[in-house]
Amino acid sequence: MGFLTGRVSVMRFRIDGPSPGIFGQGPIDLLTQRRAGRQRLASADGIETGWIAGDHILDTDFTLEKNVINDALQFAMRVDAIKLPSDLLQAYYHVELRALGAKSGGRLQPRHKRQAKASAQERLESEAKDGRFTRRKCVPVLWDARSNELLVGTTSPTAIDQLHSLFEQTFNVGFEPLTAGTLGYRLAETRRQTRGVDDARPSAFVSGPAPVDIAWIPDEDNRDFLGNEFFLWLWFRSELHGDTIKARDGSEITFMLTRTLTLECPRGQTGRETITSEAPTRLPEARRAIQSGKWPRKIGITLVRHDEPYDGTWHAETLALTSCKMPAGKEEAEHARLEERIDQLRHLVETMDLLYDAFGAIRHGSAWSDELVRMQKWLQGK
Repeated sequence: MGFLTGRVSVMRFRIDGPSPGIFGQGPIDLLTQRRAGRQRLASADGIETGWIAGDHILDTDFTLEKNVINDALQFAMRVDAIKLPSDLLQAYYHVELRALGAKSGGRLQPRHKRQAKASAQERLESEAKDGRFTRRKCVPVLWDARSNELLVGTTSPTAIDQLHSLFEQTFNVGFEPLTAGTLGYRLAETRRQTRGVDDARPSAFVSGPAPVDIAWIPDEDNRDFLGNEFFLWLWFRSELHGDTIKARDGSEITFMLTRTLTLECPRGQTGRETITSEAPTRLPEARRAIQSGKWPRKIGITLVRHDEPYDGTWHAETLALTSCKMPAGKEEAEHARLEERIDQLRHLVETMDLLYDAFGAIRHGSAWSDELVRMQKWLQGK
């Protein structure tokens, strides 16, 4: 369950505070105090959140041995939502209304309808107390003490908001998303290129002025459009320079754009399209889309570094990777297998950072103007 088995989805957040160092019994006790089904945070819409320990959706038995692995705290948020079936509510309403009609000799008044509606609602809510109408889902969470980052297994804004509230009330600390803009600035700090991020504006890849307002970017201070430019740059690199990039640490990263590609007009004028193919960027309709000014927002990608392959779907603005197939593990003993899995997650995050950093080194430096010209000529077919 969660990050320890199967495919994973990873959206990253920076903890607003110092690293916990080594996780001890304290966090385990805090999770236990707000475990699902005991200390609930209920909202007006019938949604309750709490922590689970990760073995299954009803597991609330937190222990150091199970939840602290390789300097990481792994757990999950469970969201319980009561969904009263509307068809059953309507049926109960008609049953109550018929009974009231029989008592009144068939002369129904508006008050009878109100009474029937209230009785039907009360009956259904009474039945819901045993959990029969409760839908449960979980969001995997991994707090890495080494990087002091939170890895979250969802991209849903609603789920992220629920997680933020529960996490802050549990640990008395919040977190901020590491998106294309914020991560770009963080990586640029190590290269002393933060000014390049501050000054970055959307680039004009096709003829005409560059888009001033990006349809999916909330404000002018947001730099998440750098993720869209990063994906277009990867596309350009793969066609003109091959599919291998030398990373800053000396390693080589091989990438392949596969399976799916979602493009959208940054001006919000010509809509969005999704192309599904083994090699979507090689299709003529994909080329026509970027030549018309559309930007990539989501791509299927395979990453290989140190002979470790990762295969998932990358989202441009959040840099979240979803449905990612992880490398086959080599360890057979259970605890060693779990430690290896945590190391694989760290290696995946590091690989993504190094590839994005390779783009940032060009994008936020003096080499970008020449690179942009080459990309413009590439789009023109020259």
